[in-house]
Amino acid sequence: MDIQVIYREGEPEYAVLPWADFQRLLRDAGHDSAGHARKRESEPVVAVPLSRLRALREEHKLTLEALAREAGISPAYLHMIETGEREPSAVLLRAFGRVFNVQQWDV
Repeated sequence: MDIQVIYREGEPEYAVLPWADFQRLLRDAGHDSAGHARKRESEPVVAVPLSRLRALREEHKLTLEALAREAGISPAYLHMIETGEREPSAVLLRAFGRVFNVQQWDV
């Protein structure tokens, strides 16, 4: 893999790599060519307690930022949902369900 590292003030800031290598990294990490997490082909899980959202995110090796981006919300708001400070809307529950292949959340 041919990677160019760009430094700022002596610290690495960016890595530049050929497109084919980038696409291979995305594929190996379970993402499509646009960088979105691939849909799971397994059977959908019927009902999951919302209290398991963080555990599911960690099991799928998604960062708080990555799941927030998939759901279209800020990482801070996702953190509040995971800690029980906020209740997610039906739209957010569907977005989380799409990512984790869950049909229904027990709120």
